[in-house]
Amino acid sequence: MIGFLAAAILSFVPAFIYATIAYWLDRFEKEPRRLLFGAFFWGAFVATLGAIVWTGLAQASLAMFIGEASAEVAGTTLLAPLVEESLKGLAVVIIMLAFPEEFDSRLDGMLYAAITALGFAATENVLYLYFAGYAEGGIGGLITLFVLRVILGGWGHAVYTAWIGLGLAMSRLHPNRTVRIISPFAGWLLAVCLHALHNTMAVVLAGTFGLTGLGVTLIVDWVSWIVVLGLVLWEIRREQLHIAEYLAEEVSVGLISPAHYHAAKSFSGQLRNRVRSAAARRFYEACAELAHKKHHLLNGVGNRQNVMARIQQLRREIAQLAPEVPA
Repeated sequence: MIGFLAAAILSFVPAFIYATIAYWLDRFEKEPRRLLFGAFFWGAFVATLGAIVWTGLAQASLAMFIGEASAEVAGTTLLAPLVEESLKGLAVVIIMLAFPEEFDSRLDGMLYAAITALGFAATENVLYLYFAGYAEGGIGGLITLFVLRVILGGWGHAVYTAWIGLGLAMSRLHPNRTVRIISPFAGWLLAVCLHALHNTMAVVLAGTFGLTGLGVTLIVDWVSWIVVLGLVLWEIRREQLHIAEYLAEEVSVGLISPAHYHAAKSFSGQLRNRVRSAAARRFYEACAELAHKKHHLLNGVGNRQNVMARIQQLRREIAQLAPEVPA
């Protein structure tokens, strides 16, 4: 019982910390926490249980043709990435279809995907830390797996599934119809391939060459993390430019003041004003969403009438909140 509790704490507490970091990176328009908690829950329980069942069934079926040993390797290197990424990605699909108004940018898709994946990783790590760590090697085994899986490999699942979120966001937001059709499959395929590459290296390189193989595996993983971090920072900068572009008109018509405008497109200004009051937080989130919706209108994203109606609703809300937000 103590070992399982320790495994749960060492898995879920870091997962919540990583999720908080991902949430913090969504700088301008925060996603609803209820959807983020739902995504994390899906990953931690629905996707994890589904992966155990479906990967086990597929591996057992494959063992009938190629033998148990070969099926076990195939299950780790191919079947698990296929099943796990599909189940994690399904949560993002559901959010996009059920709450399209919350799917405003490519960063939103990556965030929902990462949060789902962190939930999945938390539960998976509990199982590994307890059964492969504590049960076989005691506290020492548990700590060793904690360092390898949670510290050194903690962002793995989030990075794989982020590509699915990016692909789905592009399918909703990109103006080119061909890109909208191809991008969901491309994002899913890239997530599966990166996941399969990691698992294959972990089995082949780490299993054959020990610490050297493990080091190579981690370096390849970290390079993919840096690439995704670069994409996230680029998307944050892109959102900042959209806010600067689309809110300039709102200053000229007197909806927001120049001081509000400069704060809305500034990291430091956002942070300084958001902590003042709930009204200020909502004001600047509405400003960011207004910029997104105006960009959607220009690029033909969503139903034109619905987007225009949302723009007018946001303008009314901003006008009502502006007097409560010090300029």
